[in-house]
Amino acid sequence: MLTGIHVVMIGGDARQIEIVRKLSTLDARVSLVGFEQIEAGFIGVSKEELDDIDWKTVEAILLPVGGIGNDGFINSVFSSNKIKLEAKHVKQTSESCTIYTGITSNRLEKMASQAKRDVVVLMNRDDVAIYNSIPTAEGAVMFVIQHTDSTIHGANVAVLGLGRIGMTIASTFKKLGATVSVGDKESASLARAFQLGMKPFHLDDIKQALKQADVVINTVPAKIVTSSVLTEMMQHAFLLDLASKPGGIDHDYAQKRGLKSMIVPGLPGMVAPKTAGKILANVLSDLLLEQTRAQ
Repeated sequence: MLTGIHVVMIGGDARQIEIVRKLSTLDARVSLVGFEQIEAGFIGVSKEELDDIDWKTVEAILLPVGGIGNDGFINSVFSSNKIKLEAKHVKQTSESCTIYTGITSNRLEKMASQAKRDVVVLMNRDDVAIYNSIPTAEGAVMFVIQHTDSTIHGANVAVLGLGRIGMTIASTFKKLGATVSVGDKESASLARAFQLGMKPFHLDDIKQALKQADVVINTVPAKIVTSSVLTEMMQHAFLLDLASKPGGIDHDYAQKRGLKSMIVPGLPGMVAPKTAGKILANVLSDLLLEQTRAQ
């Protein structure tokens, strides 16, 4: 149980509701910031403003998957107000306070360092990424169906990056009958793709590899699908960018060429917020329980 632990949750989307539900069940005290448009309705949960929180009692700060931007602001779909966590807030927290975030930023790392508080980046964890790859793959299938006029079965699908998310996406499309090719830089990843019956290619050879692609799904957070690559692609190709912004595809040039392209980071929260929220809630509750035992 998390009885007595004071957690401040700032901003986010529908995934946060599942986290609140879990923490309430574990008897934590939760202060919500940026949730004025919803009814709390949970035991031990209250809606507050940043400057009204008793920060010296705070043992955990929960930020949304998008974390804090380098401008200091935190997004919340449940608020029309701008939310800005400042160094003065973090410095007032309990010395054992830990900051949990989906992704980090230079601003957050600087604030945490100045206050001597630990930061846990959830999206860097294997368990979170692997669990999240399931709704990500389902969302990718949904977008491909919506934005192409042919079946996935028999299509030439290229997946860029065979990491924890790319592996699940590639396997999902292969099971649906697509001819799947996978681009990566790691020889071990390429060997794994071959072992799974996919067509591996090194990212240095991306221009040639994508010439016959009907669908390209990118998970690499670096510009690898450049204008020179896009020039060689078939006109009907659909490009889906799942990497964090700015993504790995030159979308401006794709648009100029008349190619369909989309960038949709945070896909689990878009297509399956309840499931994605439960994944985060389970991991966070375990981490908070470990934190309380260590104190």
